[in-house]
Amino acid sequence: MRNMLIKGLVATAVLAALAGCNNNDDDNNVATTCAEAGSACTTFTILHTNDNHGRFWENSDGEYGMAARKTLIDSIRTEVSKNGGQTLLLSGGDINTGVPESDLQDAIPDFTGMNKIGYDAMAVGNHEFDNPLSILDMQRRLAEFPMLAANIYRKNADGTQGERYFEAYKVFDMNGLKVAVIGLTTEDTIKIGNPEYVSDLIFTDPKVEVAKVIKEIKDAKTADIIFATTHMGHYADGQNGSNAPGDVAMARALKEGDLQVVIGGHSQNPVCMEPGTDNKAYAAFNPGDDCAPDKQNGTWIMQAHEWGKYVGRADFEYFNGELHLASYKLVPVNMRKLDDEGKKTADLAGTKIEPDAELKELLSYYQEKGQDKLGEVIATTDALLDGERANVRYKQTNLGRMLAMAQSAKVTADFGVMNSGGVRASIQPGNITYRDVLTVQPFGNMVTLNEMTGTEIATYLGAVGSLQIDSGGYAQITGVKMTIDCVAKTATISDIGGKDFSPTATYKFTVPSFNAAGGDGYPKLESPIQTGYVDADLLYSFLKEKQTIVAADYNPVGDIVYENSKNVEGCQL
Repeated sequence: MRNMLIKGLVATAVLAALAGCNNNDDDNNVATTCAEAGSACTTFTILHTNDNHGRFWENSDGEYGMAARKTLIDSIRTEVSKNGGQTLLLSGGDINTGVPESDLQDAIPDFTGMNKIGYDAMAVGNHEFDNPLSILDMQRRLAEFPMLAANIYRKNADGTQGERYFEAYKVFDMNGLKVAVIGLTTEDTIKIGNPEYVSDLIFTDPKVEVAKVIKEIKDAKTADIIFATTHMGHYADGQNGSNAPGDVAMARALKEGDLQVVIGGHSQNPVCMEPGTDNKAYAAFNPGDDCAPDKQNGTWIMQAHEWGKYVGRADFEYFNGELHLASYKLVPVNMRKLDDEGKKTADLAGTKIEPDAELKELLSYYQEKGQDKLGEVIATTDALLDGERANVRYKQTNLGRMLAMAQSAKVTADFGVMNSGGVRASIQPGNITYRDVLTVQPFGNMVTLNEMTGTEIATYLGAVGSLQIDSGGYAQITGVKMTIDCVAKTATISDIGGKDFSPTATYKFTVPSFNAAGGDGYPKLESPIQTGYVDADLLYSFLKEKQTIVAADYNPVGDIVYENSKNVEGCQL
């Protein structure tokens, strides 16, 4: 059924192209196709990516990479132009954070690559705030395209809402059709962004903000149709769990027809819906598969997974005052096919895309910069150290526990707390390099030391331990035996640091500075001691001193029991 849907969309586009949108001889009939509408039909194509996360360079299998992306996008632009259409290239944000070669250079190679590819606009992602605002401002100056966010405001000295920090929207002329693109950012940024960098900003509710901007655009009559490029996340049927409401909730909150298309990001999933589910469930998407985007309350919602693995292509036709989606696909950028077990094969899912030679040469400068340091082998591990997002945010893992143990041991604390959102990758068996360290912990958070009474600790861990799974706040905790009541949000502690727990005793623990300042919804700590140890540097020293890591030494030992939860590994209400 899905193949029939996609083929039907493609057939419509091909028919329109072959017919050349010729004038309809019978003016008394209302056109039902672009071909019938003739010159009254405007065709254009939206191309999109999201969640780049520093992946300006291809991976070891030759997948993705900005140079190949440029070749693909240039080819599509040429094709669309020959058929009389125009293209608009949008990003769903999160250009920053994820790869050492990019992180060490403040994502300059990524923004440089986006300039060369010719992006028209981007949504501001939450990871754009992983660095001081001075770095973000530098990136804004570097970008040859607008960074859009209607719902981010400066905070006045008295705490009230000031002016917008970014442009709210941009209007583009597509062959005479005026298309407004509104930018929106998840309101979770105030919680998951570094408090040191976002404390002077206000993030308003995107659902409220987008309605306000749409009215502004309509009142000014500055656009014919309205799109949004967002960094809010797509959650099937609006089930956002512990995340802030995303694109689906926003589309449902608006008057039908007010917002035609959402180009999204943040949840880092291919938004391809399973036919027959009324758009309530995702399809099992693999590279090269057909993709049917979501549609909610008359709004198309699209997202192209992550890292530039795909370029989303949406071909639109506009006639009789209505927008029609002629075809849609996620075009793989040198992605490998998967076998029945989900493992990569040697075959490509699409046509081989040769990287743009000029851009690859330019980006190679950044890729090679600092390679000697990044390639330094500092230790080995006998087995996988698990930091996969799908695991570390759902259960205790050996890597999450190792980080918490390394930090608490460094400052002789009784226990350690590590937010899973600060664990960005796994470490494969074999040699561990400096690159691995910076990939696992790219944020540069300081390790803080904190001291509380047993009673205070129980309150703190009750709040932290009850944060929901599938969020960056889910805590990896070592050195504590306890039971968490997920409904009451309390902790019943039996042991800390190998000794019986006492409500009146004093205990010390470590937690990243991001969380000590209230990040990820953790209780804000009033006077954390900044140890001076940056998380990645501490991990580097820990591994170099150990030399050999036995992964099983850090395996979960069942110290934490979760009650009143659907999940034994964490709180899920």
